[in-house]
Amino acid sequence: MSDYASVDGLVVELDGPILRIELDRPSKRNAIDDTMLQGLIDAVDRAGRDEAVRAIVLSGAGDHFCAGADIVARNAPSSGAAEDRPARPRVGSIQRRLPAAAHRLIPLLLEVQTPIVCRVQGWAAGIGFQVALAADFTVAADDATFWEPFTERGFTPDSGATWLLPRMVGVARARELLLLGRKLSGTEAADWGLVHRAVGVDQLTGSVAEVADQLASGPTVALGLTKWLLRSGPGAELDAQLQNEALALELSSRSKDFGEGLRAFGEKRPPEFTGR
Repeated sequence: MSDYASVDGLVVELDGPILRIELDRPSKRNAIDDTMLQGLIDAVDRAGRDEAVRAIVLSGAGDHFCAGADIVARNAPSSGAAEDRPARPRVGSIQRRLPAAAHRLIPLLLEVQTPIVCRVQGWAAGIGFQVALAADFTVAADDATFWEPFTERGFTPDSGATWLLPRMVGVARARELLLLGRKLSGTEAADWGLVHRAVGVDQLTGSVAEVADQLASGPTVALGLTKWLLRSGPGAELDAQLQNEALALELSSRSKDFGEGLRAFGEKRPPEFTGR
């Protein structure tokens, strides 16, 4: 499953145990169009079933991570449109399209058991902001800008913003971001608990590599099941979550990495996990 394909605006490459996915439209601040979105969904979905992939790194080419969805391209007249056909998509197209597009991507990032590290520099707006929120670890440049542009553009939030933000920072701060359009620096986003860490731009690449390498060399089965437990916990009753923990422990304790962890503990050395 290791022959990953790039698409226009999206570079996908397997680098050892790490799948690297780069948004590659720097002239558009890496605004995501439909081709990029489908390529991103396909790559993450496939990585979740690929035994070779032990971590995913999401990044953006150039000076920015992602300026949001390319709504200009999405609402442009279709080529060869006749005079009797509307230039823009017909009413209801957004409601029909989102479940298979942005509203497929965000749950996938949350649910895939492969841990995800996101690298943010420059702008992370709209869906770019939500992708950073849905990643397991987001490392941002301290001068990055996180922004929900919806009210300034006259439309309502999408891509899970109204679900993610209240759970991560509370309703009051979510209102600031979504109703007042407050912009946050990378440092502020870290202080609010929206990202894992904010560092200087010159430290960004090394900090992302540090987290990704640790995840990619960790006990992959246990990491994936722990991610699942953290995702399921907030919506579960205690009894149900305890059953989930028992199931996860049963599975992880049958992995080769569990045996290696025990041996390493007994031999007083660092474990060498293989992801099995």
